Amino acid sequence: MNMITFMITLSLILTIILTTLNFWLAQINPDAEKLSPYECGFDPLGSARLPFSIRFFLVAILFLLFDLEIALLLPLPWAIQLQSPTTTLTWTSTIILLLTMGLVYEWTQGGLEWAE
Repeated sequence: MNMITFMITLSLILTIILTTLNFWLAQINPDAEKLSPYECGFDPLGSARLPFSIRFFLVAILFLLFDLEIALLLPLPWAIQLQSPTTTLTWTSTIILLLTMGLVYEWTQGGLEWAE
């Protein structure tokens, strides 16, 4: 019961502090750049139909594909403790070989080149 009282008191104190800070900091007058929708330095009132290089999308997709290697190989330390570690080694080698072949293919096709 004592721990519950402590947690409730702590949460109430934190709530009061955060609410007070929110009202106190909201009174500061921001400048025009802080009030703009984009804080990146670009003019948000310009045309939104500017051409965008497809290379950025290609690199993002390649990153996602090759980043799956981590998700697929992450449970490997637990899988090594199985009764048949040769099966685990075979599957791991197959995944790494497929990813390496995909990387070599993209490299030879010029998918990683920025200059056209």
